[in-house]
Amino acid sequence: MTMNSTQHRLARARSFLFVPGTRPERFGKALDSAADCVIVDLEDAVAPDEKAAARNRLADRFAAFTAEQLARTLVRVNGADTPWHAEDLRLLGEWTRRGLAAVVVPKAGHADALQAIGNALGPRALLLPLIESLAGLDAVDALSRAPQVARLAFGHLDFQLDLGMRCEPDETELASVRFALVAASRRAALPAPVDGVTVTTTDEARLATDVRRARAFGFGAKLCIHPSQVTAVNTAFSPSAQEVEWARRVIAGAEVHGGAAFSLDGRMVDAPVVQLARRTLHAAGLPEVEGLLSNS
Repeated sequence: MTMNSTQHRLARARSFLFVPGTRPERFGKALDSAADCVIVDLEDAVAPDEKAAARNRLADRFAAFTAEQLARTLVRVNGADTPWHAEDLRLLGEWTRRGLAAVVVPKAGHADALQAIGNALGPRALLLPLIESLAGLDAVDALSRAPQVARLAFGHLDFQLDLGMRCEPDETELASVRFALVAASRRAALPAPVDGVTVTTTDEARLATDVRRARAFGFGAKLCIHPSQVTAVNTAFSPSAQEVEWARRVIAGAEVHGGAAFSLDGRMVDAPVVQLARRTLHAAGLPEVEGLLSNS
């Protein structure tokens, strides 16, 4: 299936920066940051008695957004079981038609609920369901295949709360859940999923460890809660200069050897290694590899 420009942007995004819906003065600052996408949060970041006011402020600010800003903006709505959900969708249906990137669906647990949201927002709407409960994990394959879903995201804090977990800092307890999200995304031919937040904004080592783990599991992006996290996240999810150079050498060698296995730097290069090199160049945004990718 050919992606439109919004789907392509969401697929390539490495960082998704949250900004509270109650702080409209921060919307522009978030969009001016290096974040690939910004998520205006109408759910957890907004107290119940401020929900309507936050929605109204967002509506007012949307009018000043440029098309490019709107194309980088997502909104996390309130859940379908809350009294604010319908009004959130009513507002966002209009802005989806005008170019809003996507809607983040909290505590996704049923594919039919996602389809109902998509129907309410219109056919141009894209959805990012947050897997943050046992119900979401149980339904992850159905959720990943639901119409209009662009990518999965992991709400690992709410997931722990739902199951009464007390994870250690390395979160080995969540390894099987992270694998399940990556596997479901692959089966549904979705882009690599988005990992959860790092709650500390001052511990660079913790952030680096969390991003390395996410990338090792096969995630392609991460949720951020502060602009200071964005650069490290973008860098970690981008091929390094050394990885790009290695990939170029692999592709060049594959062309010389006509698809046969060969040795590079003392290591065998066969079809899976060539495919990894192609993906590395593609992730680096190098247009000269598009033909190779289309033939892989």
